[in-house]
Amino acid sequence: MSPSPGPHALGAQLHELLSPVVSGAGLFLEAVNVSGAARRRVVRVTVDLPDGPGGVTSDSLAEVSRAVSQRLDEAEDLLAGSYLLEVTTPGVTRPLTDPRHFRRAEGRLVTVATDTGEVSGRVLGADERELTLATASGTVSLPLSEVARGRIDVELNRSDDGQD
Repeated sequence: MSPSPGPHALGAQLHELLSPVVSGAGLFLEAVNVSGAARRRVVRVTVDLPDGPGGVTSDSLAEVSRAVSQRLDEAEDLLAGSYLLEVTTPGVTRPLTDPRHFRRAEGRLVTVATDTGEVSGRVLGADERELTLATASGTVSLPLSEVARGRIDVELNRSDDGQD
């Protein structure tokens, strides 16, 4: 009997296994993490929209959860024994590190860290090279190569239509 792979190797194998399933549901597989001991394992699958603003609906999350669960049941040689499956979205606290993350945050207030300091503003757009923000002093375009990281600033009093 060969030893089972460690949690990081297993997570990578599960990512490869589940990516087509999640894509087939119209979503993007952000991450697969496996934690806990063999008898108390937790498989956390993080999904998101492939690109652009908006959110994953509860119906989409339920649909992809069923598809992921079925695929994991079929792969019992890879994930033997019991486990708790959690299918979730990244949430507002996700670090913004990828052009896709910034496109997903379009219309949201963000703070980004650059080599020269922090800049806060509302995301107007992002492509593979540049991030455009509406700041208090006007529109600013930042090369993404100069953005170390970003975060969404939670707005508790923001209306549904995005108008303050």
